[in-house]
Amino acid sequence: MKKYIKKIFVLLLTVLIVFMAAGHIAYATEEGDSAAGADDVAQEGNSEDVFDDDKLFGIDISTSGETGGISSALQIVIVLTVIALCPSLLIMLTSFTRILVVMHFTRAALNTQTAPPNQILIGISLFLTFFVMAPVFQNIYENAYVPLSNNEITQDEALEAAIVPIRDFMFKNVDDKDLDVMCGIAGLENVSSRDEIPTSVLIPSFIISELRIAFFIGFLIYVPFLVIDMVVASVLMSMGMMMLPPTTISMPFKILLFVLADGWNLIIVNLVQTINI
Repeated sequence: MKKYIKKIFVLLLTVLIVFMAAGHIAYATEEGDSAAGADDVAQEGNSEDVFDDDKLFGIDISTSGETGGISSALQIVIVLTVIALCPSLLIMLTSFTRILVVMHFTRAALNTQTAPPNQILIGISLFLTFFVMAPVFQNIYENAYVPLSNNEITQDEALEAAIVPIRDFMFKNVDDKDLDVMCGIAGLENVSSRDEIPTSVLIPSFIISELRIAFFIGFLIYVPFLVIDMVVASVLMSMGMMMLPPTTISMPFKILLFVLADGWNLIIVNLVQTINI
């Protein structure tokens, strides 16, 4: 976690330095007619623009329009910040955790070591997450991003509109027991409706519920393959082949059973159906 915080901090600091330099260059180029004149104007810009309400180190951060639109420079900074935080948001606030954990359990049950590799499992989980979360993302785009880009709502209103579909999705997939535990830890008592539960309490409750469901599905996947291991081990013991690892013999039978049962289709389809959208 500290590693991700450092990376995000370095990225934001780099972006800020680049925009500071760009602001100085643009300001000096427009106002200066010569090298000496450009230096004088840049110094004046440093003394005035730093404390200007609409500029920060030469960068225009003023809002445009009556509804609170934001300038292009600040929009770029916000977009880069969101991109830096996207991995954490994607993992914690969507069904990505459940899907990826189940995929790893499936590979471990097959005992195929690195087949399919981690990159393939992450790619499958990522695209399945986009497929499952498409209605939620579409709702956020229509009710938050489009009105904000058209200067119809403020930034605070856009944030409130964007968090509503995500909260609805998490409430549909969270266990009431986890909500009660987290509300008790947060000191919230006599909660009468879901609107009174803050997002900071909802997110850890949702994560715990996702992990519980993923491990339960992983256990169900493990059971038939465990039976195969037990049968193969019993046969080898009865034949006196105690030095031969049972997993070496059972792995082809596991793969054969998985292929004949169309395992990937069963797991992925049923896994997606367990997610309430």
